[in-house]
Amino acid sequence: MCNLNDKALEERCVSSELIYDGKVVHLYVDRIALPNGAPSIREYVRHIGAVAVLPLTADGEVICVRQYRYAHGCVMTEIPAGKLDSREEDHIEAALRELREETGARCGKLTYLGLYRSTPAILDEKIDLYLAEELTFGETDPDEDEFLEIVRLPLESLVDQVMAGEITDGKTQVAVLKAAEILRRRTHAKD
Repeated sequence: MCNLNDKALEERCVSSELIYDGKVVHLYVDRIALPNGAPSIREYVRHIGAVAVLPLTADGEVICVRQYRYAHGCVMTEIPAGKLDSREEDHIEAALRELREETGARCGKLTYLGLYRSTPAILDEKIDLYLAEELTFGETDPDEDEFLEIVRLPLESLVDQVMAGEITDGKTQVAVLKAAEILRRRTHAKD
């Protein structure tokens, strides 16, 4: 969460130049005034925003997707996620769409896990994280340029993999740890 009352640390935009206007990202170079008034430059990327969903089965398994990530040159295990179709798109609807498209699942219960900012120094992408429960399954419908392998992993195993550094995707790390803590608290509340 940004604290808008921190005026002493605020940087002010003097001018902004769009360097690259892509399909997914938009690269800017801004001339700014630092909090002490000195000039500087900030390079950053604007992104429309995204959602990510941790689908949890009644048996405690998380439905993940494995996909090749070109920027990193490897296959990564992640929770289902995708960018918003527009800045105005309802985030819950987007989460339900991504869940269905990538895993074929629909959920009876969706819990908000919070906002994730992956790289705040250079990227303004905001990812809303959700926990999906009470799942039913149908057909997947991935995007035409999306090649996925669906895997089911026990939540506790995923926690171990996150802690061991084997799951390197940040949004997946955060969602896995938050979901595990939510379930732990639910269990303790029943005791």
